[in-house]
This record gives sequence, C-alpha cells and structure tokens, in this order.
Amino acid sequence: MKYLLTGGAGFIGSHLADAVTTRGDHVLVLDDLSTGRLENIEHLIEGDLAEFVEGSVLDAELVHECMSQVDACVHLASAVGVKLVVSNALETLRRNVLGSDTLLAAGVSLGKRVLFISTSEIYGKNSQGGVREDADRLVGNPSIARWGYGITKAWGEALAFAYHQEQGADTVVARLFNTVGPRQASQYGMVLPRFVRQAIVGEPLTVYGNGTQSRCFAHVLDTVHAISLLLDSDEARGRVFNVGSTTEMAIIELAGRVIERAGSDSMITLVPYAEAYDAGFEELGRRQPDTAAIRALTGWEPTRTVDEAIDDTIAFEQSQLELSEGLRLAG
Repeated sequence: MKYLLTGGAGFIGSHLADAVTTRGDHVLVLDDLSTGRLENIEHLIEGDLAEFVEGSVLDAELVHECMSQVDACVHLASAVGVKLVVSNALETLRRNVLGSDTLLAAGVSLGKRVLFISTSEIYGKNSQGGVREDADRLVGNPSIARWGYGITKAWGEALAFAYHQEQGADTVVARLFNTVGPRQASQYGMVLPRFVRQAIVGEPLTVYGNGTQSRCFAHVLDTVHAISLLLDSDEARGRVFNVGSTTEMAIIELAGRVIERAGSDSMITLVPYAEAYDAGFEELGRRQPDTAAIRALTGWEPTRTVDEAIDDTIAFEQSQLELSEGLRLAG
C-alpha cells in the first residue's frame, strides 16, 4: 500500500510515516514545511521508504496529482497549537477550510479512502467529562480566534460526512485529544515541549491561568496506532472516533511532573491569560474523551503513560539542544 500523508513532516505525521513504513508500506508526504520539519522524515527519504513533495494542500492540481499516486490518504495538514491559531486566525481559517475542501474533493473524485484528522476543539466550550462523538457542541463566539479553529475543523468533518452520505465516499474522521511526545514543537503553544525545554535550561515553567485546567495527554505512538487501525478498518467508513487518553491531569500537576522527571531546579510561574494571549482569549476548564467507539471497533486503548511521554520528550529536547550547541561550536 502507498499512503499520502498531508502534513507528514509534522509531529504526528512523521510518527505515522514511521509506523506505516515499518509495517512495509510506502508514504508520499505533502507538506509546505510551515510548521513541519524535513528532519523528521529524512531517515525515511534516505532509505527510499518515503517520497517528499513540498507544497500546499491549497494547490488543487498538486493535491490531485499526489492523490492519484496512492491507495489512501491521511489528511493531517492544518494549523497547530493555540498560540499559532490565535495569532494567525485568517491563515488558519483559509488553510483549514480551503485545504480540506481541496483534499476531500480530490480523494472522492479518485475513489480513495480519506482519513480526516480532526480535533477535540470541535467540541468548543463543552467541558463535560467523557465527551462522546455524538455530544452537542458548545460553540464559542466566532469573533474569538480560538473558537474559529474548531469551526474550521467541524466544517471539514461535515464535508467528509456529506461526501460519504451523498456519494458513498470512503471517509473516516478521527478527533484527536492532546497528543504529546517527541518532535512536538513548543513555539506554537504546545504545553509539554514548552515545559520540558524550560525545565532543561533551568527557566521557570510558565503556567497560564491558575493551572487547575485539566487535559488528557496521549502519547503520540498510541495516537498513531489508533490512526493506523482506523485506516485499515472497513467498518470505520463514514464514522467519527475520539482518539485520546481518558486520564485527566491538571496543567500545574504536569508542570511539577516535568520538573521532577527532568531533575530540574526550575520553579513554576503563573501567568495570567491576558499576558499570554491577546485580549478576549478564552480557556476551557477540562477536556476528556469517551473512547468507547474506537475501543469497540478495534480494541485500541492507550498503553503508554504521561510519564513515558514526558521522558521521551525530555530525551528528544535534550538531543535537540545538544545538536544546536554542536552546530554552534562547529560554526
């Protein structure tokens, strides 16, 4: 099999590329490298396990050409991270809406399976515990940039469902909840790599708000395994699945855990949202998925702990700092 991975040079995409090629399949990565890094997949390209095309999912001709060369597609290309979404609202809206439209249209016209990667952000302000796939969305005001991101991903989902219902298209939707691990970039507002980098260099760990807001963190390798299972399941057609851990952790607890496991002397500093983001930013108290649907279909459950994700992220960030220092000294 050969798979098209849009955004395949990014955090989750590159780990998925590793998993797909490990089982003997081939990947074609389409990425504009706006947030992805070619270094994430260089080992696959050099081993002739992956092909790389630099380009945008907004380029309909390029997307159609790439789609025609593969058996199925996983659409990961999207703006990532609350900070990036809030600071680049217009680009987020355009890329997610137009890109999803272009990608899904190509997949449907060529009769290819498309696994659309969505996000827990589509639930908006719904903070009930164990939110299910059929739960009502509590959408925030669209003038708030954060909620605009969820609206665009919900649009992509609706498009995938409509193609399936009206044209019998082979589409599947996976809603990811707070995936973490090595290769995740800190500059876009991702909390774990930011905490890890701060702990390693001895800086205070900046916790926004009072730190009591909670999330369920899933190791990227567990998330990738779930995506692979859905990609291979014929019974997943036309359906949506939550993918994530169900174990909640307060952000301030995560910060303390990072300090402990990094052996750091860093302190924790609370930063008001008004200082961290533009005026009008809104936070969500908790976000926990109900994953019964994917568990019933595939038997999938997370097998890695938050501590393992922290340890793997620490190891990765340390290697990146050592590489940067080596390059600095060599230069």
